[in-house]
Amino acid sequence: MGWLGWTGIGVIVLALSLVVGVSYAMATNAVALLDNADALFRGNSQIKLVAATQYGADPQQKLEMFVPAKPAKAGAAPYPIVVFIHGGGWDSGDPHDYRFIARALVPQGYAVVLPGYRLYPKAKFPGMVEDGASALRWVHDHAAALGGDTSRVVLMGHSAGAYNAAMLVLDKHWLAHEGLDANTLRGFIGLAGPYDFLPLDTDATRNSFGDAADLPATQPIHFARAYAPPMLLLTGDADKTVFPRNSVALARAMSDAGRPMLADVLPGLSHTR
Repeated sequence: MGWLGWTGIGVIVLALSLVVGVSYAMATNAVALLDNADALFRGNSQIKLVAATQYGADPQQKLEMFVPAKPAKAGAAPYPIVVFIHGGGWDSGDPHDYRFIARALVPQGYAVVLPGYRLYPKAKFPGMVEDGASALRWVHDHAAALGGDTSRVVLMGHSAGAYNAAMLVLDKHWLAHEGLDANTLRGFIGLAGPYDFLPLDTDATRNSFGDAADLPATQPIHFARAYAPPMLLLTGDADKTVFPRNSVALARAMSDAGRPMLADVLPGLSHTR
């Protein structure tokens, strides 16, 4: 659990609160409304936007990076980086509407990167995973100059975003294509993520994965491996959109592969509230 030495119990507590907040926003189809309300409640005085840029040519291939607004003391270590990938069934969502993630984590001493990715129908598998790898290439190349510690990067995602992140963590070839080593990631936090969802039985999964030549190769569970970064999976026992068996099955597969991990099924929490 070495990465917890710097993420600490605080990130776990924040992750628990974030899964509730993100799930509520998804339920009401009002992530932007939640973000606006959070901005009024927390304000933006503790966070500083240091990058709002494209990592690719498509308008959806964009990202934002935030660091603490208060200048770091001379000689202080750079900020560990949390890269949060939003959900939305691979066909909706905008990173700009998830700044509440930055407002929650940045004041605790983290840099936060919020990447977007090409959405259906513009892109299907593997487009969303390729975009995540490209965003991490940007982090590797640019985040250090903006105050981030590129040797301490944790991926975090909700729902479809948790899927994207899990594929990047577990199937090493996506990051290798960008000249990066997945083993250098320091951890993964998945919130209500789909990791084992064959057969494809929803419009969202059929739209984004139905044309894949090798369906098993689209499933994170098939890439469970002993040397993966530490992982924390959070889900709700009342989730009928992404069934909790996804997290339970991945945790079991990781344990069978020799990499025990923490999966917590939260009582009474669904995918949407």
